[in-house]
Amino acid sequence: MSKIFILKTGAARPNITEKHGDMDQWIYQGLNSEQVEIRNVLMGDALPELSECAGAVISGSYHMVTENLDWSLQLEDWVRQAISREIPLLGICYGHQLIAKATGGDVGFHPNGVEIGTVQINKTKLAESDKLLARLPQTFSAHAIHYQSVQRLPPNAVRLAENSFEANHSFRIGRCAWGVQFHPEFNDDIMRMNVQNLKETLEQSGLNTHQLLENIQPTPTAAGVLATFAELVFEQR
Repeated sequence: MSKIFILKTGAARPNITEKHGDMDQWIYQGLNSEQVEIRNVLMGDALPELSECAGAVISGSYHMVTENLDWSLQLEDWVRQAISREIPLLGICYGHQLIAKATGGDVGFHPNGVEIGTVQINKTKLAESDKLLARLPQTFSAHAIHYQSVQRLPPNAVRLAENSFEANHSFRIGRCAWGVQFHPEFNDDIMRMNVQNLKETLEQSGLNTHQLLENIQPTPTAAGVLATFAELVFEQR
């Protein structure tokens, strides 16, 4: 039976996992489907056979795409093969950047540093007809935390969302491969704990962590992207 595979590329900090579980579990819950299997590619799990893959979600990570780690480069090759077969993909944060890099885009450190907290994101006009993002309002709140970003989209990519900090918050390649820089799997407490964990570093870079924490709010609209993706995967079968 074909499944959606969650390809785990990172782990949350221990104080977060003790309270909320780990990244793959948040994604699993958001997909709202029983036909899901988790592969921890960071820890050496084999990538799924394309023939058994109905779709895949590539998680976020504390690693950077530009580290070019062996497992990450292998995943890039797998992504290219999956896209060539039109297997639905959703990349989140690290996964978003990895899909972009795998298909000819440029990834690097954002010149303005980190984007973190609950942020406002705007859809582009092309997102109105996009199967994944069409249901979202023109402007929506989402959680974000990233130091690197997609600095140049791959050739033929469709830009779907942006804000004043990040020009490429979402894109699509072909018919069914998407990247989202934001985190639909985060709830507000996970976002809050991430800010608290980075408090000293953020303040050293001039950010007001008190204000960041004050601005954190639930983001149920952005969270719906995961369930929508699962619906699209099984509609396509």
